[in-house]
Amino acid sequence: MTRTHPQRRTLLICALFLMCAVGVAHAHAVLLSANPTSGQIVTGPNIEVSLRFNSRIDAQRSRIILVAEDGSAHGLAIDRQPSPDSLAAEADGLSAGAYVLRWQVLATDGHITRGELPFRVR
Repeated sequence: MTRTHPQRRTLLICALFLMCAVGVAHAHAVLLSANPTSGQIVTGPNIEVSLRFNSRIDAQRSRIILVAEDGSAHGLAIDRQPSPDSLAAEADGLSAGAYVLRWQVLATDGHITRGELPFRVR
C-alpha cells in the first residue's frame, strides 16, 4: 500500500471540496436577463415583463409580483413560457412611479430562487 504525502492529501481534500461547492452553486436558477432591467425607466401604462434564467424553470410553480410605490402588490399572470428557461407576463394600467418586480422561481431541480427588480414608469 502506498502512503500519501500530507500535502497531496490536503490538495485532494481541497479539490473535492471545490467540486462539491461548484455543484451547489449551480443548483439554483440565476437570473441572466430581465425586462425591465433593474433601475430602468419604462414608458407605461402597459409593459411586457420577461425573465430569463440559467436553467429550466417550472412556470406553474413560479410567481411574479408587482409592488407599487404605495406598497400595494398584485401577482402577474405568467401568460407564457417562451422557452424552458424563461417566463413572460404583462403589467397593464401602470401609472407613473416606482415599482418593484418580485419574482420567485422553481428550477426543475427543485430549488427555489427569489429576487427583486426595481424600475420606474414614466
